[in-house]
Amino acid sequence: MHIHKFEKIWLIFGIGMLVIFLTTVGIGAFAMGHQPASNIQTIDPEKVNETAPFDEPGVKQISNNKYEVVIVTSAFMFTPNQITVPKGAEVTFIVATTDVVHGFSIAGTNVNMMVEPGYISRYTQTFNDTGEYLILCNEYCGAGHHLMNARIEVVEQ
Repeated sequence: MHIHKFEKIWLIFGIGMLVIFLTTVGIGAFAMGHQPASNIQTIDPEKVNETAPFDEPGVKQISNNKYEVVIVTSAFMFTPNQITVPKGAEVTFIVATTDVVHGFSIAGTNVNMMVEPGYISRYTQTFNDTGEYLILCNEYCGAGHHLMNARIEVVEQ
């Protein structure tokens, strides 16, 4: 098989660029400390409502300006569906589902998680502006998916 000289040059150039790109990404990820998830928490999806902390969903203050919000997702609803936190507080959302895959997205923020049966999802966010934020399910979960939402109210302390 004969390959033209210019095709060989472009082939070598393309493979060389690919190797350089993958090396750069690999070194960048290693230098920044990116690693695969290693502390994945699991939960029995049939016993979410019986397992702490999901047996008492809601807002809990854990220190001076840190809060945990425990949320259970199920067929077309978030429990609790109304949450109030103070402005400037560091809020950790701990979310689990009792049925199918759901999304957990807070409009106007970078909070965006996939909530899968059998796993506990966590995300920490600081709300620096007062107002009302909408929590949406952004993974199609059935016929009532469009009704699945909740609200976070951020208030002055």
